[in-house]
Amino acid sequence: MHITRYNPFDFAAAQAFRLLDEALPRLAEPSATRPWTPSVDILETENDLVIQADLPGVKQEELDIRVENGALSLKGERKFVQKENEKGYHRIERSYGTFSRTFTLPDTIAPDGVQASFRDGVLTVTLPKKEVAKPRQIKVEVSN
Repeated sequence: MHITRYNPFDFAAAQAFRLLDEALPRLAEPSATRPWTPSVDILETENDLVIQADLPGVKQEELDIRVENGALSLKGERKFVQKENEKGYHRIERSYGTFSRTFTLPDTIAPDGVQASFRDGVLTVTLPKKEVAKPRQIKVEVSN
């Protein structure tokens, strides 16, 4: 039995150019929507867990924020809008399309008091902690 080592680049040049011709238009088309992932910061304070997500260009109506089954889900869409007089883009680096982020929440979060605000392209979700999870200071007395 003869063993042949697989080489993914060992095919005819015609096949390579065919694959390239099929892939390039999909990648270069600016209106094609591709999933993207917004950057987030997660901060824990004494009373809350705060999640801030950068969502420039996303409209508030396009956001879906849910807390269910111990998870926080952020979903939305940033649409590519090309005006008729804006033709001939040289470069498109910003991502467009739908996004989805899900964060598992600790048991110490009170889901009933969740608040969200959206200002200057930054979504801030404040998740309050349950009273049992908040740190408390206990005074210890020393006996002689």
